[in-house]
Formats: sequence, C-alpha cells, structure tokens
Amino acid sequence: MAKKTATKPISVPSLDDGSDRPEWCDGFVWDKTAADRPVQFIEKFCRAPSQDGGPAKPMRLIEWQRERVIRPIFGWKRPDDRLRYRRAGIFCPKKSGKSFLMASLAQYMLCAHFPISDVYVAAVDRLQAREIYRVVAKFVQASPQLSKLLEVIDSRSIIRNREHKNVLRCLSADAYRNEGLNGSVIVDEIHAHRSDELISALTYATRATPNGLVLAISTAGDDRNGVGFQWWKDCELVIRSPSANPSFYGLIYAADPDTDDFSDPAVWRNANPSMGITFREEEFRADYEDASTDPRKMAKWLRYSLNVWTESDNRFFHGDSFTRLRVPALDIPAGTPCWCGLDLASNRDITAAVFLFRRPDGGFDLVLKCWVPEQTVAEAERKTKIPYTTWIRDGWMNVTEGARLDHEKVAADIVEFSKRYPIRQIGADPWNLGGIATLFHRAGIEVTEIGQGIGSLTGPTKLLEGLVADRKIAYDSPVMDFFANNVCVRQDANGNIAPDKAKSREKIDGIAATVNALAIAMTAEAEMPADSWNIVVL
Repeated sequence: MAKKTATKPISVPSLDDGSDRPEWCDGFVWDKTAADRPVQFIEKFCRAPSQDGGPAKPMRLIEWQRERVIRPIFGWKRPDDRLRYRRAGIFCPKKSGKSFLMASLAQYMLCAHFPISDVYVAAVDRLQAREIYRVVAKFVQASPQLSKLLEVIDSRSIIRNREHKNVLRCLSADAYRNEGLNGSVIVDEIHAHRSDELISALTYATRATPNGLVLAISTAGDDRNGVGFQWWKDCELVIRSPSANPSFYGLIYAADPDTDDFSDPAVWRNANPSMGITFREEEFRADYEDASTDPRKMAKWLRYSLNVWTESDNRFFHGDSFTRLRVPALDIPAGTPCWCGLDLASNRDITAAVFLFRRPDGGFDLVLKCWVPEQTVAEAERKTKIPYTTWIRDGWMNVTEGARLDHEKVAADIVEFSKRYPIRQIGADPWNLGGIATLFHRAGIEVTEIGQGIGSLTGPTKLLEGLVADRKIAYDSPVMDFFANNVCVRQDANGNIAPDKAKSREKIDGIAATVNALAIAMTAEAEMPADSWNIVVL
C-alpha cells in the first residue's frame, strides 16, 4: 500500500444529513464520505481466507454489517469532526459472520482509522485471545496489500504496522495487567466477561485517543450480573431513544422471548440477518427440530441461534422478572413502619438487612442495607470479581472497621434506621443471632427467630415469587439486582421451596433477608388482615 493511505483525508459531509436514519440525534453531523471509507477499505484490501485451502476471496460485507454497523459507527461525527460514538455494542446470533467482521474492522483500524494508534482485542481468556490473533493474522496474510504493510509477529502474538509502528494486541481478562494502554478496542463475546475490569480499563484508555472506539461484538449470554448484560441494556436504551446516550451505539438482532414464537421461520429470519448467506435456513430448521427434543438443547439453541438470554442453572427469577422492578429511588415518608429481615453472615462476609414497607396496593417497597468488613474488601473483590468497591463508593454498601464484621455497628445502624422508620419486628436465622439480638432488645425492638428449614420458608418464598409475578415489589439497589440474579431454590417432594445458598452460584443474602422479612410480615395479622393478601402465589 502506498504511503498516502496514512494521510488523513479531508472529510466532506454529503448533502444527506442523516435525519432519516434510526440513530439520528440532534447535534451531530452525518458524514457520508466517512461512513463509506471503511467499507471501501475492507472490500478493496481485506481478503477472507478460504475454508478449504483454495485462494482467498475479497471480503464482501453483508448488508446489515455495512449499513447497520460500519457506516453508522464511522459516519456520525461531532461538530469538531471527531467520531460521535465512543462505545458500540453489536449483539447477533452465532454464524452471522462475526469473526470476519471483527477481523476486517481490526485491519481497518490498524491501518486507516485516524489518528493511527494501537488496536486491542479483548478476550475472556488466553486461549480465546490467541485464537482471535490467529484469525486476524490469517486475514492479513491472505491480503497481498495488507501483508506488505502489516507484519505478523507470531512469537509475540502481535500484528505491527510497519510504517507507523502501532500494533494489534489481543488481551485476555485472566492475564490483564494495566500497561498504560492507548488506542481503540474490539471486545469479543462480551457476555463471557464476568468482570468489567479489563473492559473498563480499555474503555478509559480510549479517552486519550481522538476517535478512540470501544466496539463489542457478541451473542447473548446467561449471566445477567456480568458486563455483557449491562451493555445489552445500554443497547436497548439507545435503540429506543438514541438521545438517551448519544455517544453509545447499540444494535441487537434477537427474538423477543416475551412475544415471539420460536418455531416461526419469520422470527428466525428477523433475528438472523445473515441467514441465506452464511448458512441455509434448512440447516437452521434441522437444528431447531433437534433442540426441541431436550430443554437443555433448547436453551443453548435459543442463545446461539436466536440471541436470547438464557439461564445457566435453575435460577428462581427467570429473565429480568425481578430486576425490572427496580426504580430510580424510593420515596418513603418518615414514620412509616416496616418489618426487617436480617441475614447474618460469617464474620468475614456480607450481612444484609431488608426493610419491608407495605404499600396501599398490597405490595411492598424494599430497602436493602449491607455491611462487609473493610479489610476483606480488596481480597474478596479480587477473588470473586464482585464490585464491592463500587457499591461502597456509591453508598449501596457499608463497611465496618477491621477484618471481622462488627455486629455492634450493624445493630447500631439498624437501630438508627428505626428512629426514622419504626421497626415492628426483626426476623432472622437463629444461627449466630444471640449477641446482636441482645442489642436489639435493649433498643426495644422485638426479634423473632425464623427457622431456615424448607417447611418454614416455603410460604414466604412462594409469596415473594407471587409478588414479583404481580409486579408488587419495588426497590432501588443495584446490590439487590446482584442477589436476585443469583438465587436458586431447593424443592422437596411436596413442592415446598426455599432459597438455596449452596446451589446459587453467587451470594443471595438480600433475597434471604427478604424472605425472612416476609415470614414475619405474613404472621402480623393485626397489621395485615387476611383479606388484604390478594396476591397470586405461584
């Protein structure tokens, strides 16, 4: 390639102002020349390696890749001529040509995305990072022009621009170390990233790069506590309203689990924009018929083939049935009485308290408070990737001094809360309750032991399930989101159920505390007449 490739071209916006585009937002400029430039680069210089050993073929973008991904991301500008978008999330099913699209964009950004800078591909582990590097390297080696400009250094797993010395490097979340990065980022399968440490570091790194871009291309996943689901929700937001976050671009191709018929070929085609190009509909139908014979196969088919978020285990709250009940803030008048459910942890773990306020409609407002020993935060966060530091910083979690949880501090905080909101009663697991119960009794707050056997907990657990189904719960804490997305239940032969900490993949303290609170609320007949419990219990 000639040296002029590295010279920044003059951007000449077309007469088309982009006002008819779905991502249009006031205050930004549609630059048709900039939108077309990466498309022209990819289709002129990029080559797709043959799968059967034959000659490489010129890359031909599929219409949705060209019109719904590349052109809007690179075509929208700010008034200062920089890219409008800083982040972009693209979610599509498997077999949509994701690897080809990633490899093509990586080559474009390494050679012709100005200013020329490094490109990072973020993978969840070393194996995947190495695999991505190999894919991009094969694309480079298949192109007569790009193989002259770009040097594949296999011993270091990097691809270097010979002229500008910038490199493409694949980083993995399990090996990442902060190295003062600077450039643009492509995130592979963001749904698989349990922690957002690598993604956040790379996102912040782009701030120092004019036109720095973080682009995630992924399928749906099964972890609604991960960074991938956060990006999915960001996509949903800007698809509904681009002005809600004008620097984020979102695109989702998926079936709607609430309204779509998964057996309908029209739904298949709508969720798979590459159907008929990268695979045949007949093959897709055969996969569907095979998956229909086994619920476990069907869960995987829905995720991979229709881009539907599924569950990795027997989670109690399916989909976002619980987390959709979260509100921006609760407004509970001072003096409103409540019940309190307490889930006491070991001295080095989370303790949670839920304050339950009855609403006129028969539902409840939930206020969650959590405590954790200060000296355990760093190690716990490193091991579990749970964002304790963020929650503490934002006021959603409290710390007690030292390496062991200070139960006196927990009790003092709850007693202080009761001065504004009178606590009718506290319900808690008898385990480890003695000392803190004494502190509550001194403050005049009644404490009731809630047995943790399945017989004792099935009533309040089923009540919670019914309240969620009827949308009669409201809360405002992201920590409760975390607990709800983890909880699994155990069930006996009689159909009794209870939260199961052993089966749940992560902590469920807030849900356990909620069930304890409901257990005492259900028995408070004086405050809750029997005919007021007009709630469907599933």
